[in-house]
Amino acid sequence: MGFHTFDPEMADRLEEPTRFRFCSREELLQWLPTGADSRILDIGSGTGFYTDEVAPFVGSVVALDVQAVMHERYRERGLPETVGPVTADAGRLPFSANTFDGAFSTMTFHESATEQSVSELYRVLAPDGQVVIVDWTASGDGESGPPLSERYDLDQARTLLSEAGFEIEVAATRSETFALVGHK
Repeated sequence: MGFHTFDPEMADRLEEPTRFRFCSREELLQWLPTGADSRILDIGSGTGFYTDEVAPFVGSVVALDVQAVMHERYRERGLPETVGPVTADAGRLPFSANTFDGAFSTMTFHESATEQSVSELYRVLAPDGQVVIVDWTASGDGESGPPLSERYDLDQARTLLSEAGFEIEVAATRSETFALVGHK
C-alpha cells in the first residue's frame, strides 16, 4: 500500500452506475449527519459520483481530491451549488479543527490512508463527527477494484482509525469491500 492516485484517463469509469453495488447512497446517508446545517467532507471525491448523491441531503459538501484534473472533470459535468471542490492532500487538510460534522470516503481509502491522513481527518471533524469508509478489501477476490496488494483489510483500516481516536460503531467485511463507521 502507499500513496497513489486513480488514472484520470480512466475517469469515465468513476461515473458507472454499477458502482452502487459496492456502496449505495442510502448506505452513506444512514451513517452521515444530514440536514440543512450539516457540513460534510468527501475524501477522494474524484469526479463527484458519490458527492452528487449526498449533496441534496446535507447543507454543504467539500469535494476533496489530490488531483485537480478530477475537479476539472467534475466542473465540466456540473457541480451542485452546495458542493465546493478543494484540491489537497488528505495528509495535510487545509481546514480548521472541528470544521465538519461528517466525512466519507468511497473506494479511495486505500489511495491515501496513512496515520497522518487519518489524524488530520480526526482533527477536522467536529466533536461527535461521523466518518464513513467504504473501500475495497484486501480479503476480496480482486475481480473489481485495485490489485489486492494495494488494499487494506478491515482490521488494518479499523486499527488506523482507532489509533487516531475514532470510536468504531460499524465494522463489516463484504464480498469485495469493507465498511467502517466511527465517530470522534
